[in-house]
Amino acid sequence: MYADINMAAVWLIAMVVLLVVEAIVPGLISIWFALGALAALIAAALNAPLWLQVAWFFVVSIAALAVTRPLAKKYVNSRVKPTNADMILGKECVVTEEIDNVRGTGAVSVGGKIWTARLESDGETAAVGEVLCIRRIEGVKLIVSKQEDK
Repeated sequence: MYADINMAAVWLIAMVVLLVVEAIVPGLISIWFALGALAALIAAALNAPLWLQVAWFFVVSIAALAVTRPLAKKYVNSRVKPTNADMILGKECVVTEEIDNVRGTGAVSVGGKIWTARLESDGETAAVGEVLCIRRIEGVKLIVSKQEDK
């Protein structure tokens, strides 16, 4: 049944579709498979059997992915910088509204900005004016904890 289909045209269409997807979607997604489709297209143009075309598609796609993906990740993701919000992690903050996880209340001031806050441990509360340490951010809330004695 597949003998009636021009496999070179199928591989060409697959390659074009994969390249269009690569152009539309941010990041490297399908370029490796487009290279595999090119290899299969060449095999089809040389009248290779279908199993060999499919094998070339997978072998070249996987090889291209294995060889270039680590390099691409290194250079594409090397420009990622922490956000302004990430820069407050580990910093001190001052409680402006009593923090009580049970009642769902609490706010802190850090860098002149007020954030809603929750304590890392549920069994405690923090009074207004207390100095705490920012541990992480969950959504729009700071997760804080009492500072360790130095």
